[in-house]
Amino acid sequence: MKVKAASLPKSMPNIDFQKIVDDFRTMNPNDPGAWPMVPKVTVLVVFLLLILVAGWWFLWSDQLVELESKQLEEQSLKQQYLEKKKQAVNLDLYTQQLAEIDRSFGALLKQLPNKSEIEALLIEVNQAGLGRGLQFELFRPGQEQIKDFYAELPIAVKINGSYHDFGAFAADIAKLPRIVTLNNISIVPLKEGIQLSLDATTKTFRYLDEEEIARQKKPAEGAKK
Repeated sequence: MKVKAASLPKSMPNIDFQKIVDDFRTMNPNDPGAWPMVPKVTVLVVFLLLILVAGWWFLWSDQLVELESKQLEEQSLKQQYLEKKKQAVNLDLYTQQLAEIDRSFGALLKQLPNKSEIEALLIEVNQAGLGRGLQFELFRPGQEQIKDFYAELPIAVKINGSYHDFGAFAADIAKLPRIVTLNNISIVPLKEGIQLSLDATTKTFRYLDEEEIARQKKPAEGAKK
C-alpha cells in the first residue's frame, strides 16, 4: 500500500508593508467609507481600546472599588451573624452564668458591712490583736474613700509583739466574716530584744446605701449632660 507524502504547507503570503503605509497616507479623513481595509480595521481597534480605557477610568474602576467594599461588608455581616447565632444558641447558658454571677456578687456584698456595722467591725479588728497579746500603739481610722458602690475605710495601726503573734493576728483577720485587708506592712525590731513593731494600713469596706449611691450618680449624670 502506497502512502502519499504529506503535502508541505503553502508559504505565507507576502505582506506589502509599503502598500499599508501608502494606504494610511492617502486615506481621506472626510470620507471614511472609502478607506482601505487595513486602516479601517486599525482605526476601529484603536477606538475600541479607547472606549474600554475610558469606561474603566470613568465608570468601572469606581464600581469595582464599591464591589470590593461591599464584599468586605458582606464578610463582616456574615461574621456578625455567626457570632449572634452562637450567642442565641448559648442564650440559656449565658442566662445561667449571669444568674450565678448575681448570686456570687450578692454573697460578696454580704461580706461588706453597712454604715451601722462598721463600728462593730473595728472593735473586732482591735479585739483580734488584743486576743493575741499584741500591744496597740496606734489604731487610727482615716478618711473614708467613696467608690462606685462601696466605701473604703483605711485604719493606720502600729502594733508591738512577736513575729509569731503577728502571723496569728493576720490569720484571725482573714477569718473575720467581713472583708478586711492588711496593706503596706512594715516590721522592724524594737530595742527591747525579741519584740517587733508592725506598721500597717488595715482596710475595711462597707457597701453604700441607696441614698449614697444616688448621691454618687448625680455628679456623673451632670457631667454627661
